[in-house]
Formats: sequence, structure tokens, C-alpha cells
Amino acid sequence: MNSDSNHELYARLDAWIDTHFDEEVRFLQALVRVPTDTPPGNNAPHAERSAELLAGMGIAVDSYPVPQAEVQAAGMGSITNLVARRRYGAGGPVIGLNAHGDVVPPGEGWSFDPYGGEISDGKLYGRAAAVSKSDFASYSFALRALESLGAPLRGGIDLLFTYDEEFGGELGPGWLLERGLTKPDLLLAAGFSYQVVTAHNGCLQMELTVNGRMAHAAIPDTGVDALQGAVAILNALYAQNTLYKQVRSQVPGITHPYLNVGRIEGGTNTNVVPGKVVLRLDRRMIPEEDPVAVEAELRRVIAEAAATRPGIGVDIRRLLLARSMQPLPGNKPLVEAIQRHGEAIFGEPIPAVGTPLYTDVRLFAERGIPGVIYGAGPRTVLESNAKRADEHLVLEDLRRATKVVARSLLDLLRAT
Repeated sequence: MNSDSNHELYARLDAWIDTHFDEEVRFLQALVRVPTDTPPGNNAPHAERSAELLAGMGIAVDSYPVPQAEVQAAGMGSITNLVARRRYGAGGPVIGLNAHGDVVPPGEGWSFDPYGGEISDGKLYGRAAAVSKSDFASYSFALRALESLGAPLRGGIDLLFTYDEEFGGELGPGWLLERGLTKPDLLLAAGFSYQVVTAHNGCLQMELTVNGRMAHAAIPDTGVDALQGAVAILNALYAQNTLYKQVRSQVPGITHPYLNVGRIEGGTNTNVVPGKVVLRLDRRMIPEEDPVAVEAELRRVIAEAAATRPGIGVDIRRLLLARSMQPLPGNKPLVEAIQRHGEAIFGEPIPAVGTPLYTDVRLFAERGIPGVIYGAGPRTVLESNAKRADEHLVLEDLRRATKVVARSLLDLLRAT
């Protein structure tokens, strides 16, 4: 297609999105107003509401409830994943557009109702407004804008709305992929507007149960202090963290591995030598690391530290192993389209980088499906207040990201 034809179609896409933007905002508000706190992870009602709203816009959706036994085994309440399949002419790629609806609970300190979808000073406030119900909106309206053109298209789009990113994705995209319910050639997943992410860290989460023997605090020598054992383990883990800073990733946007102990529980009373302490840790892995080797090393460090405290035993349980996302060569057309249109719409270069976060996009990459992360949001997670009080989305970022996605889809799917 020639350049004049391109620009005319891009202008028509932009105009359609501008005309329907108030509708897009109302759509996002409706999604924010249905809680999807995970835990407890009772997310089927949100999927039902999403499917209803999409059907009202002429987008037919197939709903796939995950069996309750699988959901409960993963520590959640209910999951229904959604797939809207749009097919055009032969010969083009099928592009998956994946956003997740589950989100961490709102916590305290909000100035706005976390489920209100309130708008103030050009920003929409609410839990999941930025991560990632915003891309339910950007992807749905980019799809509608594309189809409004009536231009000949080839290939197809799978609109994928899933509900298990916070717990690792195995019952979200992983569940759909495992059953052959989607198999796109390219994947675009929820992200932010000022960069296109092509790689991300992996994550290993473990639970350590440090076992000693309870005793009365007046006769502590009759017990084995599990907390002192836990301190020895913590010191060893934090010493590893110092070593991790010497390991550098070659992926722009990613620095070094690191470890966080995010939860500690233990003891029974002030006057009792603690007989058990439970630690939960999160180990972020750079793309260059081997997850098997990382876990083996951690287990060795923990065992050696525990052995310095006579009578201490440790039970280790893996909670999550999310592999890193590696850039695949086939993502180039999608990366280039997003960068080209991102610069045109936002007026600045859109770099291709890695991120220290981990996402369920890795599940597509593990199956050889090239993917990138791009969507509606600010420059950083910090700016959006994602996973903190007063999470919000700048509405102009939503408008512009929808245009970037729609233009990129046109480039990849237009029949020539």
C-alpha cells in the first residue's frame, strides 16, 4: 500500500477513536467498578460483565470457565477466561491481544473509591485502571477502529482477556494455550505507552518453614529457637543479594538479579521460644539466568545456613516459577510498527527495552510465539501507582495508545 493510502487510513483510525473516546472511557469505568482482587480471586463475575459489554459492541466472546477444583488448588475463587476470535482473509498472521483482569487488593490510603472509576484532572482512578483493565479498553477499541475502516484485511485477531496474572498465569493464558483455545502467530500484551517491552525477568517464589522446638522462655535451653535459625538464613540470603549486584544483564532496562523476603510469620507468644517461623521470598531472575540453577543455589544456601544452628530444620516449598521472557526474532514487525506509530502519536521515540517485572507473556514465548508488551499507561509502574493507593491512568495516554495499537494492527493485517 502506498504512503498516501497509509496516511488516509491512519487518519480515519485516529478520527474514529477520537469520536468514540467517551464510550471507551465509560467501558473502562464499568470494568474498574467490578472488583477483581486476587486474592481472593473471585474473578468470574468480571469476565461475565466484560463479555456482556463486548457483546453490546458487536464483539462475540467465547467464555471458558476454569474447573473449580483447579482454581481452588491455586488458591483462588473463580476464573473464566475470555476469547473473542476475529478472522479476516487468508494469508495473514493471527495476532493475540492479551490483557489480564485480576489485580492485587487495593490496600489502604486511597483518596478515591478504588472501585469508583472516578475522573479527576484528566485521570481515571481505580484499582486496575492502569494495570491492566486499561488495555481491555485500548485493545477492544483498537479492534473496533480497525474493523470500522471496511478495508480488506488478512489473518485475524484473538482478543484474550484472562484472570491469573497475579498468581503466575498458568490458569489464564497458560490454560488457554495448553488446550489449544488460542494459538496466535504474534502476541501483544498489556503494558505502558512510552516503551515497547521485548524481554522481562523471571521470578521464583518460595516458602521456607524453619522448624525448631518450643519451650518456656524461662527455660530456653530446653527448646530450639526457630527464629534464631531464621535469622541465620536471612543473613545468608541477604549476603547473596550483595553478590547478585555484581551480575549484570545485557538487556537494556534490566539491571541485576535480586531477592526480597516479603513475609515473615512465627512464634506463639511473647514468653515462648518460637518453634516455627515461616518466610516467603521472591527471587527475580534476569533473562540470562537458568531457573533450575538459581533454585538449586538458593536451596544450598538455605541448607548451609540452617546447618549452623543445631536442631534447626527447614522445609522448602516452591510457590511459583515464572520463567523470564526472551526476545524472539519474529517479534520485529510488531516492534517496528509500535515504535513507528508510537513516535508519530506521542512525539518521541519509543525504545525497545526489557523490564524487571515478570508477566504471563512468557507463557507465549515458551511456546515459540513472539510477543511484546505495549498498551495504555505512563512511563513507569511507579507513576501509575499500580499496586498502591490511588492507582490511575492518564486518559490521554489511553487515547493515544489505542491509536498506536490500531495503526499497528492495520500495518500487519491489511491485505495488499
